[in-house]
This record gives sequence, structure tokens and C-alpha cells, in this order.
Amino acid sequence: MIRFLQPWWLLAVLPVLALAAAYVWRQRRRKAYAMRFTNVDLLRTLAPRGLGWRRHAAATAFLLCLLALATAMARPAIDTKEPLERATVMLAIDVSLSMQADDVAPNRLEAAQEAAKQFVAELPPSYNLGLVSFAKAANVLVSPTKDRAAVTAGIDGLVLAESTATGEAVFTCLEAIRSVPADGAAGIPPARIVLLSDGYRTSGRSVEEAAAAAQAANVPVSTIAFGTDSGQVDIGGQLQRVPVDRMALAELAETTEGYFYEAASISELKQVYQDMGSSIGFRTEPREVTQWYAGVALLFALCAGAMSLLWTSRLL
Repeated sequence: MIRFLQPWWLLAVLPVLALAAAYVWRQRRRKAYAMRFTNVDLLRTLAPRGLGWRRHAAATAFLLCLLALATAMARPAIDTKEPLERATVMLAIDVSLSMQADDVAPNRLEAAQEAAKQFVAELPPSYNLGLVSFAKAANVLVSPTKDRAAVTAGIDGLVLAESTATGEAVFTCLEAIRSVPADGAAGIPPARIVLLSDGYRTSGRSVEEAAAAAQAANVPVSTIAFGTDSGQVDIGGQLQRVPVDRMALAELAETTEGYFYEAASISELKQVYQDMGSSIGFRTEPREVTQWYAGVALLFALCAGAMSLLWTSRLL
């Protein structure tokens, strides 16, 4: 079905219709004048012989050319269905104050940012990718999208804050996954969560609750631990030890059938999504067909010129 992306340009059809009406009126007036010509024999010698309907063919083709051009200005389009991959990966990055510890060079947060950006670069472009940051609470920074630049910019803009809500990060990721449009497909899309953290939860729902929710949703959570047991940070002028809670991160991954990593390489991280599967929906997109109308207009213009030259020896 044809629809118009800028329908108000259809007003350009009105001058063409007015010109067509003027042509019809002119022809009727000419005919009435001819009927008043009393010398019929002389009229026959002056009027062109054998043209008949052909006398109007060139003008009709020219008006159709103008009509096609006027319609083309409204940018005609047809709706097409484009397949859309719904598979989704959510990145959840810990921005708690303990992530500023420099036991991992240059510090835990920057190491996590670098790993996350490498992951973004390697992820197949057809997959949706979202970004969540978490400290005292978890926030969706980038909803699931295929726009990798938006996710990368979000990773670069991470800011440290107090506390660590690891469980809330998982729940927030699950909500973001459920928000992916169905686009005609059934159920939630196949999904994975990649959580980058240094461990110990200090706020929000427990990691056990989050693991149970992810398991129920059939969404594996792969965890990447950043830091060592000797990590320290300066908080309020006092050095505080911030060891890594490997056990909690490993249990979260194991319960949800994800993977647990320490200093994971890109080749290892590919395991996260290699078995994810696919869910194809369809998105309706307008495909502009202005060139069709322009082509038809050109064809009518050529026909008008050819008929005029052939039957009257004039170009319109």
C-alpha cells in the first residue's frame, strides 16, 4: 500500500488539476466557436485532417507527467517488513567506590571499562546491547539497542558512587530485557547478562534473590571479577581494604548457568553469547518509491514530446 511521508505536498496536485480543467474548457470553447463557422467546406480545408483523438494525446500525456511529478513531491513510500534480531546482551558495571582501587592497573574501574569496550567491539552487530551501572542503586544507562556508539559512550561516562547493589543490577537487567519489543515474535528474547564487579554487596536485594530471578527467566549471568585480595581505597581520608568477593560472583554465575571469569580474555568472553540462539521479529519500515513516480513522469513527458512531434511537427 502506498502512503506519503510528506502528504501536505499533495497540494501540488491542485494546480495540475486546474490546468487540466482549463484545457478541457478551452477545447469545449474552441468546439463551440467552430460550430458557428458557417462555411463548412472552408473549415474542412483549414482544420488538420485525421488527427481526431490524437490531437489530445500529447496534452494528456503532458498533464499526466505533471501529475506524477506533483505526487512525487509528497514522497510516496511502501511499507516493508524487515527482519529484526531480538537477542539481547546486558552489560552491568559496578561503579562503587571500591572500583577505584589500583591493585588492577590503572584501577579496577578503568580495567572494567576497557574490558567492556572490547566486549562491545566483538559482539555481533545484529544483537541488542544494553548498559546498566550500579552502586547504591542500579540504573539503565542505555536501553537494549544496536547502536554500539551509544553503549561505548555510556561506558566512558561512568561515575563512581557509594555502596554496591549487585542484586539490583541483575533485576534491572532483567527488566530491560523484558522491555525489548516483541515485533511479532513470541516470548522474551534470548538474553545474557555480563556483570563486571569486585564483589561484596552492601545495598539492595541479595545476590541469591537475583540469581533465582535470573534462573527463573532462563537468563544466564556471567560474572567478571576485578581486583585482588590486597586492594585498598582511600575513603574519607582512611585506607580501607576492599578484597574481591569471588565466591558470590562465582555462585551467581553457577546458579544461572553463566560463566565466572577473572581477568577474562576476549576469546573467553565469546562463550557468553556463542550459544545464545536467535529470535527474529519484524519491523515495518517505509521504503520511499519517489523514483518510481519520477520515472513515470519522465515516460509521460517523452511520450508527450514524441506524439507532438509525430502528429504536429511541434514539441508541444
